[in-house]
Amino acid sequence: MHNLVCSFIAAAPDSTLYALAASYQGPNFFDAFTWETFDDPTHGRVNYVDVSTARARNLSFASEDTFVMRTDAERVVQPGARGRDSVRIRSRDTWEEGVYVLDVAHMPTGCATWPAFWTVTKGQWPAGGEIDIIEGVNLATHNVATLHTAPKCDMNTANRTQRGRAVSTDCDTNVNSNQGCGTMFVRSDSYGAEFNKNGGGYYVMERTSQRVSVWFWGRNDSDIPDGIITAGGSPPETTQTMHGPTSAWGQPDAVFEFGAHCDYGAHFGPHSVVFDLTLCGDWAGTAFGNSGCGPSSCEAYVDNNPGAFTEAHWEINSLRIYVPDSDS
Repeated sequence: MHNLVCSFIAAAPDSTLYALAASYQGPNFFDAFTWETFDDPTHGRVNYVDVSTARARNLSFASEDTFVMRTDAERVVQPGARGRDSVRIRSRDTWEEGVYVLDVAHMPTGCATWPAFWTVTKGQWPAGGEIDIIEGVNLATHNVATLHTAPKCDMNTANRTQRGRAVSTDCDTNVNSNQGCGTMFVRSDSYGAEFNKNGGGYYVMERTSQRVSVWFWGRNDSDIPDGIITAGGSPPETTQTMHGPTSAWGQPDAVFEFGAHCDYGAHFGPHSVVFDLTLCGDWAGTAFGNSGCGPSSCEAYVDNNPGAFTEAHWEINSLRIYVPDSDS
C-alpha cells in the first residue's frame, strides 16, 4: 500500500520527479486513518464519533472502489447532546513536500455544512502550519483554498500568478479571527451542489519549499492531465506511471508563494491529511443567516432537521500522495 517507488509523476527535466509514497482507496482508509472524537475546535454543532460507532451507524463505509463518510441524517439531536453525529479522520502517516492527488465524486453540501480536505501539523498548531485544499460552507459554490500559520506569513507582497481571487492575505491565525490567507476559485462548479451534479472532479496540491499550488479539474473537463485521469481510478497497488509535468498543468487556481514575506522552513513541517465534516461553528454558523438557509438559528436547524443532511457526505474515489524521488 505504501512506498510504491515504481510509480512516478514525471516533471520537466529541470524540476522534481515524484514517486508514489501512499495510495488510498476503498477499505484501506480504515487502516490508514484515525477517527478523531475530541470536541470540534471550530465550535461546530457536531459529535465526532469513533470508528466503531461510525461503521455501526453507517457514517463511514467502503466498497472496493470508494470510501464514504457522512453526517447523521436520521435522528433529531436531543437537548444537552454535543451535536449531530459526524466524522473527522486524520492520516496516521505524515508528509512534507510532494503532490497530493484527490479524486472525489461527491462532497458534503447544504445549509449548516462546513466540510474540509486539508493537511496540518501534528505538532502544536499553528506552528507547523495548515493547508486547506477544499473548504466552504452552507450553499457555497466556489471553493476556497487557504493557509493558516503562526505570525509573520503574509501573501500581500507575494508575486502570485493564479486563476483565483485572493480574499485575504495575512496567514496568521491571530489575525481576522483566523481567516487565514485564502484564495477563492473562479469556477462555480468547484464546490457544492454543482460540483456533485457534474460527478465531482480532481483536486491536486503541490507543496514545495518555494510555494503551495492547488489545481481543480471537473470530472468532464477536456484538459485534465492524462496521469491524473488514468491513475485516478486505479487500485492502491497500481504501478502506473504518471506523466506530468506539473509545470504543464496550466495556471493553478490558487498559489501561495514563500520568501522573505513568509519563510517556508519557519512555518511548515510534516503534515497529516484530514477530512472532516462539521456543522455550524465559527464559519458556517456565522454565515448561516446570510446564506439563504432560513430564519432559524444554525444550531436549531441542525438539531431539528435530520432530513436536511442527506447530501452531507464525502464520496472519495482515491487519494494518492507523491514525494520527491530520492533516486532522481
